[in-house]
Amino acid sequence: MNPEELMRVIRSRRSIRSYENKPVNKELVLRCLEAAIWAPSANNSQPWEFIVVTDPETRRRLANVHRWGRHMSESPIVIVVLANPSKSPRHWRCDCGAAVQNMLLMAHAHGLGSCWIGVHDTAYEEEFRKILKVPEELRIFCAITLGYPAERPSKNREPLESKLHWEEY
Repeated sequence: MNPEELMRVIRSRRSIRSYENKPVNKELVLRCLEAAIWAPSANNSQPWEFIVVTDPETRRRLANVHRWGRHMSESPIVIVVLANPSKSPRHWRCDCGAAVQNMLLMAHAHGLGSCWIGVHDTAYEEEFRKILKVPEELRIFCAITLGYPAERPSKNREPLESKLHWEEY
């Protein structure tokens, strides 16, 4: 892929909260997860693990728990990103964030929609833990909905110049 094509993928990705009632091929899900595990991580610790949720009842239960994740019941796939903080006590959040970004971009490059739903350090984390039977030593970083988009939201960004500082603030 050339740099312009990569920038097109980055600029055109949006958070999708409405999905077509159409299954997602398992190979596409695996491709997104493969992109995730190639993210950089501090000391190559790779603190991430993933739960792929396809069961409609489990997706509904997760959606009912999370105020901002109601669309989990509508998306055909929910990927729950777990972290093992013992592998990277200071950087697991950054590491998992990089993995999620890789996953979101790969999904978009394949024509899938996705949405990152924060879970760690919220009241939702313990409920997710119970529903998914996640061991206590792992953290639930986020959930990602995945499917074919039924919407095409647009968004702008503030100009780079308004966010950029050279040498000092």
